Amino acid sequence: MDVLSDVIAVTRTGRPRSAQVRWHAPWGQEFASVPGSAGFQVILEGSCWLQAPDTEPVRLGTGDVVFLPHGSGHTLADSPEWLVTAPACSPDDSGSYDAYASDSVDRSGSGGPVTVVLCGAYRLDPTRTHPLLLTLPDLIHLPAHPDRRPELDAAVTLLTAELQTPHLGTDAVVPALLDTLLLYILRIWFTGRPAGEESTGWAAALNDPAVTAALHAIHQAPAAPWTVAALAAEAGLSRAPFARRFARLIGQPPLGYLTWWRMTTAARLLRASDAPLRTVAAQVGYGSEFAFAHAFKRTHGTAPGAYRRGN
Repeated sequence: MDVLSDVIAVTRTGRPRSAQVRWHAPWGQEFASVPGSAGFQVILEGSCWLQAPDTEPVRLGTGDVVFLPHGSGHTLADSPEWLVTAPACSPDDSGSYDAYASDSVDRSGSGGPVTVVLCGAYRLDPTRTHPLLLTLPDLIHLPAHPDRRPELDAAVTLLTAELQTPHLGTDAVVPALLDTLLLYILRIWFTGRPAGEESTGWAAALNDPAVTAALHAIHQAPAAPWTVAALAAEAGLSRAPFARRFARLIGQPPLGYLTWWRMTTAARLLRASDAPLRTVAAQVGYGSEFAFAHAFKRTHGTAPGAYRRGN
């Protein structure tokens, strides 16, 4: 798997949530701050204002997409002056809303202009948040534009249709579409950065062919006996220049990131399967169950068996 795919597959936990909501002006809705989550809003029809703490209101129009990778609290309203009184919506409100819903909320309107919003939320593992996500700004705004990648709009259309008219298999289709939508948002963001805008960080790393080649090698084969020299060969560089370049962009040395990724992958395997510890150890590059357990406890603060029982 490539880096972006792995970020979603490994760090997302639990069931994502999504809804299509129709409001009639005047209206306003607060979305609670939920650390350890990520969410998006897509304006399907009409317009509204997004307000977040310590920022100027942002006007959103039909086709605009906003992504909040850190679960930041915010408000949507038909006017920047609207005083929101409705209870805050949260991805933890499993008892208040269906996981996948359409036109389920319209508390405050009185027949004014319509705004239709497609929203979604992902619960992430706050203890293993990928550093790629940590480097993102609190708010990513992708305005509607004729040249915007059509696959993002296609994913929005498919998700909207599935929410409006659930069929057999909806419980499998919607999470897959939510993952797809999130990947398209991240792809557009990372590939759309102007050349030279950032010289360090993941935005620069994913546009650096040498570092990207090494990252892909780690993610595709975390159990391989990687050395700095072997990863440098994947990157097409000599050892020392590769190590400096990787550390400058990623923020840690190559083998440090390798260990972090192995332990993150091990945590997912422990949560998602009942495979013996020796099997998990082998899948992340440890020939000894004892060595694996020692490395896992050093990283996670608990032994693999206790971690599995606790999850």
